Formats: sequence, C-alpha cells, structure tokens
Amino acid sequence: MLIKTHRDGFVHERSSEITPRAVYQERRDLMRWMASGAAGVGLAAWAGREALAQSATARPGKLAPLPGRRSAVAGAVTLEKVTDYRDASTYNNFYEFGTDKSDPARNAHTLQTQPWTVEIDGLVRKPGRYAIEDLIKLSAQEERIYRLRCVEGWSMVIPWVGYSLSKLIDKVEPLGSAKYVEFTTLVDPKTMPYVGSSVLDWPYVEGLRMDEARHPLTLLGFGMYGEVMPNQNGAPVRLVVPWKYGFKSAKSIVRIRFTEQEPGTAWNKAAKNEYGFYSNVNPQVDHPRWSQATERRIGEDGLFAKRRKTLMFNGYESQVGQLYAGMDLRKFY
Repeated sequence: MLIKTHRDGFVHERSSEITPRAVYQERRDLMRWMASGAAGVGLAAWAGREALAQSATARPGKLAPLPGRRSAVAGAVTLEKVTDYRDASTYNNFYEFGTDKSDPARNAHTLQTQPWTVEIDGLVRKPGRYAIEDLIKLSAQEERIYRLRCVEGWSMVIPWVGYSLSKLIDKVEPLGSAKYVEFTTLVDPKTMPYVGSSVLDWPYVEGLRMDEARHPLTLLGFGMYGEVMPNQNGAPVRLVVPWKYGFKSAKSIVRIRFTEQEPGTAWNKAAKNEYGFYSNVNPQVDHPRWSQATERRIGEDGLFAKRRKTLMFNGYESQVGQLYAGMDLRKFY
C-alpha cells in the first residue's frame, strides 16, 4: 500500500518578490540570535551533529534487510525529496540516550534488541506476549513515505517499513470499553544511560485514542530505508503517526495496553501547558516558546535552510481531519 504525500497548502512566492517576508524575518531572527550570544553554542552543536552525520553512512547498507518486506522504495512515489539516511539517523529525539539531537546516534549502540518481546494487555480478549519476530510476521510489511515533524520546527521525509497498527489491534480484539491505546517503552539503566535523569518520568509512555490508533496511516514500524530500524530511531519496534509531532511516536516499545481512560503521557505529565495529549501539528496554535507556523526540512542547508509553511496535520488534513470534527483544537492541542 502506497501512501502518497501532498503539498496541499503550500504558497509559492511570486517571482517579483525579491526578498520574501519569511527570508527577511529569518535574517532578523538570526541577527538577534547571534547578538544574544547563543550563536556560538548553537552553531557548535549543529557542527557536531553535521560531523556525526558525515561520518555515518550516506545510504542504507549497514543493517540487515528487513524480512518479509514488500516492494522497495524505488517503487514509491512522493512529491517531496526523501531525507538522506545519514540525516534521519543522526538527528533524533530519544531522551533515554541523551537530550541533544545527536546523542542517540552516539549512545544507542548499547541498546540490546534481541531477544525482545511486547506485552499486550488491558481491555482485550486476546492478551499475550509477542516475540518481535512474531510481530514482524503478523502482516505483510509495506514501505510508506511519511513526513514526520519535530517540535522545534524541523521536519523530515522518511521511507518507513511496517504495517498499519490496526492489523495488530484486530488480532487482539479490544473490548467495547477500550477507548485508548497506551504504549510503554523500554526503561533499562544498564543500556540507556539517561533514564536516571529527572527530565521525564520514566518509563516513557505515549497514547492514542482508539480511532487514531486504528487509522490506516498509523504505522507499527520495524524499519526504515529498507533495513531494520536503527537503534537510535527506535529499534526494534516503534510507532509512526505522521500527522502528529515526532515525540508522539513511541520508540523501543515493550508494552501495548488498551484502556478506558486517557493515558497519562510522558510529555503531557512533564509540561502539561506545552504538550497536550493529542499533539497534532497545528500551525495556528503556537507552542509557548516558539511559533508553529513554519518549519525547516532536515538536510536542507542546516541552520540557514529556508522556512516553509507548516501544513495543518502535517499535510494529512484530508485524511485525518475528520477524526477531530467538532473539537476545539486550541484547547485539545
């Protein structure tokens, strides 16, 4: 199954506009940033990440091919350029391995992904514990090119490998009282050096409403770029929800629980005023500390990449907008 990306909502600048407002504003922001004294720290951090990216493989080939996968990315169609593998695998949010975007690629080699099991319980008729091999074999895997947006205003386009989470949900048969799906990730101080930090309440927990979890776009991911998932990207199994912010995609999942009540999620508990349960991409609702109206694409000229307009639901509004019909999206952010 191929999910095509769209560019709905993009506004192209007129050729008569020598200096677009966004570029002009960005230059002013950059000057203020440099004047504040933060530029040295920021540029040094970016330079470090770039060095790590350059040392990483520029294309897949280091990891094993994912078994049972359908057609390769060559058969996929997208109107957007796919993010380079080296960028997608070196710019990551995975706080168990560090809070800097480059930390997971440096530190996640300690993660042990074999053996691996996922416990499924709660309000289901068929609870159980699944080995990762059995989960992979549960349904034919597809390659889907999805945009994923980071909270800080960056986005990337990645060919994920996996299948719709609904396949697993159908297998375990939730009860009628199950309204939410909760995802709990691994917490192992021996292999995850930052789980002792106070930045979050460990283990990391995320959640979806049942209709969100059942939506065909919601992916249970086992790989990317045709290979098994790199450790720093959430090996061996993670969630991919393309219309939500990237932190909503739980990594290294060890438990999936079906509940009647809304789960308490990691970032919502850590900073309720900044991170709501829904975490939908909404350019009309600013984060308390930054605007959500524009974004940069990872791999496009680094810190000086031209900003592009953020699309409602990350560009998937026509597919998922009906899930939130009648909701106040400024209140339920």
